[in-house]
Amino acid sequence: MPRKKGGMPFEVNPTPAQGKDGKRILYPRSALRDKLLMTGVDEYCSRNYGLRYGELSRAFEVFKMAAAELMAMGYRIDTCIGSFAPKLAFVREITDPDDVTGRDVRFDGVEYNPGKQWDKVLEKWDDGFRLVSKPNSLELMADESRLEKALQENLEKYRGYVTARSFSYHSGLTYYSARKQLDKWCEGESPKLLKTKRGQEYIYTET
Repeated sequence: MPRKKGGMPFEVNPTPAQGKDGKRILYPRSALRDKLLMTGVDEYCSRNYGLRYGELSRAFEVFKMAAAELMAMGYRIDTCIGSFAPKLAFVREITDPDDVTGRDVRFDGVEYNPGKQWDKVLEKWDDGFRLVSKPNSLELMADESRLEKALQENLEKYRGYVTARSFSYHSGLTYYSARKQLDKWCEGESPKLLKTKRGQEYIYTET
């Protein structure tokens, strides 16, 4: 099993409320490095937990189909990652129960309750907390030479293409700022990059 290095990362953000000193009160929030797609989780489990690559994705696809069928039959699904149940709503305002018919009801999503399962699993990784400084995206995006260098490193490493995720890693930008910069290079009459959708993400290639 892989071991986490250092404490759980967190960042500090201000709230609208002011403290006794007139400054805004702060609150801690988990410092998420990036959004990880299912393919990334699959790769991680394959590398660290002995699963075949794609095995977890296939299991989740089967679970989604089975859980949807069971919820449609009226069951609440209670699992090791939480419980799931369908949410319903009326399509119109109704005050008299005798007026209700099946046509007045619509599906309104899935209710998810994580319960205490995640608390138990994450407790063993709770070895303290580590403050992470957020990068100043405005300053980084103003440094065009640095961004150009990061882009070339990406294109060389990935043989002619780059993603927002890989560019974020090389440039130090947040994922959203990295995507914004890549999209900017796709604009104009002579764009530097071409944006193409591949699966669940976009790739950027040189024009």
